[in-house]
Amino acid sequence: MDQAEQLRNIIKAHGAPYRPLARVITVTSGKGGVGKSNTAINLAIQFRKMGQRVIILDADFGLANIEIMFGAVPKHNLSDLIYQGKNIKDIITWGPMEVGFISGGSGIAGLSNLSREYLIYIIKNLAELDAIADVVIVDTGAGISEAVLEFLVASGEILLVTTPEPTSITDSYSLLKALNRHPRFFSEASQIKVIANRVESQNEGQTLFNKLNAVVSRYLKLPIIYLGAVPQDNQLSKAVMQQMPVSLQSPAAKSTQAFEMIAARLMNKEENNNLKKRGMAAFFSHIVTGKKPQG
Repeated sequence: MDQAEQLRNIIKAHGAPYRPLARVITVTSGKGGVGKSNTAINLAIQFRKMGQRVIILDADFGLANIEIMFGAVPKHNLSDLIYQGKNIKDIITWGPMEVGFISGGSGIAGLSNLSREYLIYIIKNLAELDAIADVVIVDTGAGISEAVLEFLVASGEILLVTTPEPTSITDSYSLLKALNRHPRFFSEASQIKVIANRVESQNEGQTLFNKLNAVVSRYLKLPIIYLGAVPQDNQLSKAVMQQMPVSLQSPAAKSTQAFEMIAARLMNKEENNNLKKRGMAAFFSHIVTGKKPQG
């Protein structure tokens, strides 16, 4: 019996019916300032345009990038679910196009210290996201920290955002190296997909990926997939300044079209035949229990 099945049985035993599992996509980067949170939000908007129900979990502790870009301040966060008895629906803030947003606050950091009864309560609530959302996007912190690595190890689908800056490419490699060395990382159970951001051309994006892939393949023997590139775009910069996703503010912008193409590829059934949905209960139970995820 794998870990996800064990958690489903616990949840079922405590009164929560079985539901289809949400697709959990974790967005990360090797360094800050490369457009990771902006990528998460615009992909969420594009998924909504395709009819998907989307929740963003902001796991970038100490920063409020998602809520700033949403132009909304959440009344509650994950800590209120854990310590104040709120349920999952209480802590969701609804943003543009009914994209849901959950502020992680400092709540996730304390999960490992909770009693079994508390964990069952929390995981039951988090499992409710499988009924509320088709896709849950987890926006991690930037860089190589234990908290970031725990999210990546738990995730079956990782989007790595990088830019042509040499430091960004180097930091992306360092992140993948740290992930590959993590004792509970299982490469066969995860897909790592790369987005080249702020490029001058599609050729520059492909070249960026080729450079990263060359060193990752040689030294880490880790398969990575190229999703596409998002161009440097003044319309995107203006949208950020006005706290609006460029996908809503400027539908004809080059960056919007790029996000649309990347989202379409992520939703392409033929390209995702081997992708196994884990759902939110299994995702968080891995973070709590520290067990290796199963395929």
